[in-house]
Amino acid sequence: MPAKDTKSFILRIDAEMMSAIEQWAADEFRSTNGQLQWIISEALRKSGRLKGPKGGRKETDDGTKTLD
Repeated sequence: MPAKDTKSFILRIDAEMMSAIEQWAADEFRSTNGQLQWIISEALRKSGRLKGPKGGRKETDDGTKTLD
């Protein structure tokens, strides 16, 4: 994967939510940071604020897959 410009920032999150994110990340073999990036990018794609990869599949709100 090519390197991208990234920005660091501090995120305050309650302990229960952080624990759930850490478990989810472990379940999917991602780092916690990687899981947070994935969650944010999925939310941006679903809201139409970030385009997904061309020709890829995206999931609709009802869980079905569609082509971009």
